[in-house]
Amino acid sequence: MEQSPQIGDRIADKSAPPNDSAVRDWIGPKAFKHWTDLRSWIETYYPGVFTPDWLYGGKKRGWSLRYKKTKAFCTLLPEYGRLSVLVVLGRAEREKFEERRYAWRSPLVKLYDDAKTYPDGKWLTVEISSADEGMT
Repeated sequence: MEQSPQIGDRIADKSAPPNDSAVRDWIGPKAFKHWTDLRSWIETYYPGVFTPDWLYGGKKRGWSLRYKKTKAFCTLLPEYGRLSVLVVLGRAEREKFEERRYAWRSPLVKLYDDAKTYPDGKWLTVEISSADEGMT
């Protein structure tokens, strides 16, 4: 018997990348609005810079939508009942974050401070729950 999906589960059917309908059904209508708004924002402010690329990370990690040029800009993670976004901050991005540290909301600063630093940067996974999440 197959187990019902739990909040945070990823889309694991590797047969093909999910389409918009599958993403909407998986993450829910509220999260899907954020999904489409974020994708539109990227296309508006970075026209022609990034090509979204669906990646399959295996049964546990499932599908994710990465925006990348030479380095990854961000990766959208459609999770059951929610949307998360992975951002990797390299050295230059971390310096910019530190310059404005006190302008950011405290939950974002805590997320940044708690994130482990790897050789390629800090990996922050942000759950998007409102349109102004993480903004000043």
